[in-house]
Amino acid sequence: MTRILPPELDERLSGGDRPFVLDIRPESNYRAGAIEDSHNLPVYEDLRGGDEGTLRERLDEVPDDRQVVVVCKMGVVAKRATRVLDEAGYDAATLAGGMSGWNGYHDGTLLYRLRSLVWRLF
Repeated sequence: MTRILPPELDERLSGGDRPFVLDIRPESNYRAGAIEDSHNLPVYEDLRGGDEGTLRERLDEVPDDRQVVVVCKMGVVAKRATRVLDEAGYDAATLAGGMSGWNGYHDGTLLYRLRSLVWRLF
C-alpha cells in the first residue's frame, strides 16, 4: 500500500501534479481544519467499525483520473480507505500521520520530526 509523507504532499499540492485529497474524517472534524482544496467524504466511523460499504457506494464522488491521497485523523483508518480505492482500480495513497502529521509538519513540532524519522526508516 502506498503512503505519502506530508512534505511530499505539500510539494505536489504546490505544483502541477495535484492529487485529489480525500478527507474521510467526520464533517465536524473537517470543518474544524482541513487541507486546502481537500474534499470531505465522511466515512471514517463506518470504516473504523469495519463497514466499507458506505465508501464503496460513494466512489462515484472520487475522480479516477489522478492520484487520490486519503486523509484521516492519524492515518490508520485512511489505510482501509486506500485499500478499498486500490481494489476499485484507483491510484491511491495514505497521508502518513493523517491530519496530525500534516499539522505537525506545518507547525514543525518535535513529535512530527521524530515520527518523520521513523517513517523514513520503515
